[in-house]
Amino acid sequence: MLQSRNYAPSSDLAPYLRNHFVFRAPLPADMELIDPLLSETAMLRVLLQGDWAAEMSPGTWQVEGPTILFGNNTRCFNVRVRGPFVVAGTAIRPAGWTALCDQKASIFADGMFPAHVAWGDDADQLYHDAAEQADDAGIVAALEKFWRNQLVKFGTPDTDPAMAAFEEITNSDSTARVADVAAQVGLSARAFERRCCATFGLTPKAVMRRSRFLDMAAALRGISDPGEEERAALRFSDQSHLNREFRYFIKMTPGVFEKTPTPLMDAVLKLRQDRNV
Repeated sequence: MLQSRNYAPSSDLAPYLRNHFVFRAPLPADMELIDPLLSETAMLRVLLQGDWAAEMSPGTWQVEGPTILFGNNTRCFNVRVRGPFVVAGTAIRPAGWTALCDQKASIFADGMFPAHVAWGDDADQLYHDAAEQADDAGIVAALEKFWRNQLVKFGTPDTDPAMAAFEEITNSDSTARVADVAAQVGLSARAFERRCCATFGLTPKAVMRRSRFLDMAAALRGISDPGEEERAALRFSDQSHLNREFRYFIKMTPGVFEKTPTPLMDAVLKLRQDRNV
């Protein structure tokens, strides 16, 4: 019933963007779905159809208009949808953040904002451009037009090579020591943390801790490669550590997570796995 499709950005945008996506859910009009979600990178989302809200603080459901900026998240938050919905958007590479926005990513971490606060009238125009499209190809073209406009505004600046390297490291070796990673990317510990907060929106330690959780969540869902569950489990000291981390990130134990349908979260995990293949 839930249809999630991911699209690679064009070659000129690939250094700045991880992927585009179009998520369609032809749910019954009287159906309400509440599901945990986690934005591993800052994301621009365009609500093209439906009743969609996020619980950014306990018991408080926010709606920020049709074009939304989600910051990088330290842990899951709940999303509520009612009836059928269509959401499209783009995941932004941390290494490309400063080329696309003149505000630090940390300002938006663990928050949901009208995209207008970061990109002005262009964000409002994006909604109209995407809403006019009849298919995914047209929606992706509207997204790419928007991002190219931002690069032109900022003079098409370079990406951050140290943060690009860190992104690869956190995907492949989430147990590495932060001090060792800082040395590997050619930065002092202080400069590494400062640069990471400006681009990822979080500290290096928070990024790597979240990566370990997502690796394990994907393994438990059967989304990662066979045998990855055992390898992911080795990144935790014991079962108590694993339980503690799952409660922190998603407010349930690994056993409960395995038995609980989380279609929106699963789409994020699938996207992450597709990126790592």
